[in-house]
Amino acid sequence: MTGTIALVTGASGGLGTHVTKALLDAGFSAIGLAPRIEQSDFNHPNFTALAAKIDSLDAAKKAADTVISRFGKIDVLAHLVGGFAGGQTVAATDDATFQRMFDMNVASAFHMVRAIIPDMRKAGSGRIIAIGSRAAEDPGPSVGAYSASKAALVSLIRTVARENKDAGITANVILPGTMDTPANRQAMPGADTSQWVQPASVASLIVWLAGDAGKDVTGAAIPVYGRGL
Repeated sequence: MTGTIALVTGASGGLGTHVTKALLDAGFSAIGLAPRIEQSDFNHPNFTALAAKIDSLDAAKKAADTVISRFGKIDVLAHLVGGFAGGQTVAATDDATFQRMFDMNVASAFHMVRAIIPDMRKAGSGRIIAIGSRAAEDPGPSVGAYSASKAALVSLIRTVARENKDAGITANVILPGTMDTPANRQAMPGADTSQWVQPASVASLIVWLAGDAGKDVTGAAIPVYGRGL
């Protein structure tokens, strides 16, 4: 593996497969992190599978240390881990669902940025890109826990951008509308998928933000709403 090292969390998901492939195609070396990812998932010489969870700071540090010890650095973090729960009003949402949304959508990012920022600061450069949701700024009924967690993620990443601009680190969050993934098609049969965002479009934006052209963009929450605007 040579060149720019990108760590992709959630690399085996509906968006993660597109992002990992796009980074590899663009000349990045990609380490794909997911609990059950395998080397055979991406047939590319610059891909490395890292089977791991990032459900705690210790787990995130272990994953980051594994990458850094093997490849010397992490230039790009594409943090794609997240989850969705909905269907109930705020008044009817239980504590477990609320906590699960914050664990999946905020705590995972919190752990990862804490794990990688010290080495990025030492290097004097780094790109952090997270996946939020349109719901972070345009919440709707019956998705209160999800919307709140994604809004918190936006605040977290924008704070990271301001805290680390002196070290040449950029941090941005993408806010897609409903994405056209197999999981979403299964969950919403009969939906008008022509209005959905294509994962390849989000992947292309991540590649752009991770490359030289994106060096002046930081602290941004970028809407990608597709035809569903």
